[in-house]
Amino acid sequence: MYKGQSITVIIPCLNEEQGVEKVLRAMPEFVDEVIVVDNASTDRTSVVAASLGAKVIREDVRGYGRAYKRGFAGAASDLIVTLDGDQSYPVDALSYLIEAFLHLEVDFLNASRLPVRDPHAMSFKNKLGGLVLSLAMSLLFFRWVRDSQSGMWVFRRSILKDMKLESDGMAFSEEIKIEALLSPRIRFGEISIMYSSRLGESKLNPWRDGMQNILFLLKKRFFR
Repeated sequence: MYKGQSITVIIPCLNEEQGVEKVLRAMPEFVDEVIVVDNASTDRTSVVAASLGAKVIREDVRGYGRAYKRGFAGAASDLIVTLDGDQSYPVDALSYLIEAFLHLEVDFLNASRLPVRDPHAMSFKNKLGGLVLSLAMSLLFFRWVRDSQSGMWVFRRSILKDMKLESDGMAFSEEIKIEALLSPRIRFGEISIMYSSRLGESKLNPWRDGMQNILFLLKKRFFR
């Protein structure tokens, strides 16, 4: 509980036993519930997460969006915070993020990785791809978003009923922001965070995922 708000942290994982252990050990005490969505891992992700007190939900159909939607369905708190299981997002900044969320009086807060301050945290290719996708989303939907691909957000669980979330893949990250931006009932905000190098192997395919995200943006804009 943080200032009267119950907190659920949701972490989608695919073979992240090394990173998720460090993430969970650093989890602040005010977090009421941690849900690790094991997206058909073949390592000890579930075992490690459960041993450290997380609620583990298995989602056998792989997909970033698929894992998040499964996690959202199992959440019970007032606020949801999302993280990756690779230790790239700052677990120790959760209180800072929630304070900003409350101070800005928003319903959805995006934690922007850009500008990237750690030169080793993101390759030039991924940085360029993120900038292109963020610019495309901003131009298509007429609202500036610095980091459309960030996977760290704070939002009120109650707003999920106002969202139409369809993507099961990596495009889910931009879709949930689009839904927040387009709804007249949802107040959107964005602040910068410190982004770090990930632990473990990256699951991202920059060219494939980038093209799929662009196509998804066009579909979301013109065929809603």
